[in-house]
Amino acid sequence: MRYRHLKALTVLCGALLIGGSGQVAAAPIAAARPVADQLGTRWPGVPGIERTVVLDPGHNGGGGAHPEVINAQVPDGRGGSKACNTTGTGANDGYTEHEFNWDVAVRVRDLLTARGIRVVMSRDSDDGAGPCVDERGTLGNRVNAAAVVSIHADGNTGANAHGFHVAHSSPPLNDAQGEPSARLATVLRDGLRGAGFVPSTYVGSDGLNPRPDLAGLNFAERPAALVECGNMRHPDDAALLESPDGRARLAAALSTAILAYLG
Repeated sequence: MRYRHLKALTVLCGALLIGGSGQVAAAPIAAARPVADQLGTRWPGVPGIERTVVLDPGHNGGGGAHPEVINAQVPDGRGGSKACNTTGTGANDGYTEHEFNWDVAVRVRDLLTARGIRVVMSRDSDDGAGPCVDERGTLGNRVNAAAVVSIHADGNTGANAHGFHVAHSSPPLNDAQGEPSARLATVLRDGLRGAGFVPSTYVGSDGLNPRPDLAGLNFAERPAALVECGNMRHPDDAALLESPDGRARLAAALSTAILAYLG
């Protein structure tokens, strides 16, 4: 078995390193990663190859067309039930939360992947319905994630409600929801604040919002947090969230914070 693995690895390395001209070329990390995952071993010289991050872009673009899916009741992780999902919120001009969440998550995925982190997304497009919140919540457990980060935007209608906040499950239901998840939420908060983003003026305390009602966090057995990147109903926040530059800045801050958490 070891011989076959080494032989396959040798052949792949040759294919990666030798270009069509026969000259040696640098092998990209992205090409090496699937082989390292397949063999179940560490890829030498690629930091973080054993670390997996789950990114969960909230909601989904096709949910509104499938109420029978998103309205179905699923467990909420604390003995009750709730809807599978919702359509999410949106800005006053029609820009939707689900497309914001997807855009930022893809940017974060690409930034983390470039640093050698294996990223698993909870959905692979922005035109489906689901997954349900309980399935999203267990994804990190199934792939043994080092961190699970859900990406959202809020829709509070308060006149001066603006800024980001980060939620984690509280009271915790297991050890991972305790200190590790609280620390992940704090690192994400600190990363966003350090990048110039303003903590929420209307919910939580100093940018942190421990909650018992988020099924996607309640089912987590790995460190998990949910980021509300801003309030889409506030004009200043909406301008930031709708701007490609603003989304790029948010993604950079989130990816840097996740890398800091992973150490």
